[in-house]
Amino acid sequence: MMMLICVSFLIASFFAMNIGAGGAAATMGVAYGAGAVRSRKVALWISGVGVFLGATLGGDEVAKTISGEIIPDSMLTPHLAVIILASACTSLFIANRLGLPLSTSEVTVGSVVGAGIALHNVFWSNLVLIVALWILIPVTACGLAWITGRVIAVMKPRFEHFHWWKGKRWLPILLVLTGFLEAVSAGMNNVANAVGPLVGTGMISLSQGILFGGFFVALGSILLGGRVLETNGKRITHLSMVEGCAISGIGAFLVIGASLMGIPLPLTQVTSSAIIGTGMAREGFSWKQKLVIEQMLKVWLVSPLFSLVITYGLVKGGMKDFYSMVAVISVFLATWGSISLMQSVQKEKRSLHEDGGGI
Repeated sequence: MMMLICVSFLIASFFAMNIGAGGAAATMGVAYGAGAVRSRKVALWISGVGVFLGATLGGDEVAKTISGEIIPDSMLTPHLAVIILASACTSLFIANRLGLPLSTSEVTVGSVVGAGIALHNVFWSNLVLIVALWILIPVTACGLAWITGRVIAVMKPRFEHFHWWKGKRWLPILLVLTGFLEAVSAGMNNVANAVGPLVGTGMISLSQGILFGGFFVALGSILLGGRVLETNGKRITHLSMVEGCAISGIGAFLVIGASLMGIPLPLTQVTSSAIIGTGMAREGFSWKQKLVIEQMLKVWLVSPLFSLVITYGLVKGGMKDFYSMVAVISVFLATWGSISLMQSVQKEKRSLHEDGGGI
């Protein structure tokens, strides 16, 4: 039993650090890309502090949802917690290897639901509400960003008579503050993904779990988030500082609201929707935005189902015997290996073609 508990905490801490590296660090991408924060190290520290603060101030509601409002907490055992966390980690690992931008929150919910389906006990009404808000909140973010973008476009010419150098002083500060607020919202919402199953089993109390998860998510953001910060910073350099403030502020406001309701929410989808709304206000609807929306819908569908299937297979396989579990794991590894091999072959063919050695 002690070994199982140790494994649970190791997986949870690893998962939390990946959440920090992948999602939490991105909250300062707008401020970093716009030059409001020039040092990458400073941007990551601001993100880490915001995440930890958000977790301690309001991370308990989402943790309660993950730990006992999707499936009964009486079902959660250390063995099942390990499966749920391992499935979520495995899903994200395979997705990263395949280049699929899966959502951490959706993967975690899918993993918990997979366990509930395998054991024939899911709170379907709560699950339907969560899934509905996964659609409604990003749509709301897009609408609010579009309205804000139109207001910015209308008001901008009227300010041309004023000294814009004054604005250059407070806009970077406002952009950093909204980015910090977005990091706080990430801490409130995403820390629960790593510690919810542990809280449900009773291996750790809710308050202790929040502190534990908040620390490792913040640590992952500070130590491992540099690459994500650079990538997101380069993606949004076309935004003005005013637009960046609006996007970060809208994302933070909506995610904090969802966190207080106990809804695990993909922050990246909310931010992406706000960026789409801003672009529509400035340039209208374009084919690039259509591609982004299509990708978001695919991520929304694939993320929970991916981890759901893995958890379901591991629970069913683990309930029988060791050989059944080996068979289930082999199927997943074979699937991943086949897809990876196909990608390698396609990459090799493209390389040969570009070098003149192909068809």
